[in-house]
Amino acid sequence: MTANYKRTLVIGASSGLARAIITQTLQTPDNHVVGVSRALNSIDHPRYQHVISDYDAELTIENVGSDIEDFKFDQVFCCVGTLHDDVVFPEKKIEDLSPTQLNHYFQVNVVIPSMWLKKLPVLLNKKTHTHAVFFSARVGSISDNRLGGWYSYRATKSALNSLIKSAQIELKRRLPKTALVLYHPGTVDTPLSKPFQNNVPNGKLFTPQFSAEQLLTMLPTLSENQAPHYIDWQGKTIPW
Repeated sequence: MTANYKRTLVIGASSGLARAIITQTLQTPDNHVVGVSRALNSIDHPRYQHVISDYDAELTIENVGSDIEDFKFDQVFCCVGTLHDDVVFPEKKIEDLSPTQLNHYFQVNVVIPSMWLKKLPVLLNKKTHTHAVFFSARVGSISDNRLGGWYSYRATKSALNSLIKSAQIELKRRLPKTALVLYHPGTVDTPLSKPFQNNVPNGKLFTPQFSAEQLLTMLPTLSENQAPHYIDWQGKTIPW
């Protein structure tokens, strides 16, 4: 399978990893990138268009007009997700579970990505091989759960994995040249991982540029015939 990317959509474009993906993608001649995020990022490039949005897929497409659909993207990256923020922090014990925690994690980690998943049939180029990448995590694996804890975060990543696996079955009929990918980038040196970096083994804290390069290098090799792909930064398959 060969890849001939010309149009790229990045949702959650202001994160460190998303910015690395955008920067590296723009190094490919003729590749146009559209980024969507709540805040304007500082990327200035003639082939980059930024859309400020609260990540609502339907509202974003409506506000941008037909431009975003007319692109017919060859690759889509959904980088939206949270591990901790002003509202939530991973639970250490079951007594820490709360409706507020669960609702917030599900809204950010499941609902928003699923609304962009819903739009793939109108966003993707049906004439060529395409990829849609959703950022997951190894802790979303049910069979690989050895430590417990982090209940809401684990549950939302498992839910996202399930949605992607179901969607691939449908898209094999509707978009037979599309491969869905769930990507675990490893522990990346961004604000998302800051509270947990002391426990990261030497050599396993990656720069955003490294994790982005790993993904972009392996992406053209991921066939729709074996999709969906649930992989880590090394390209190794993660058990569901």
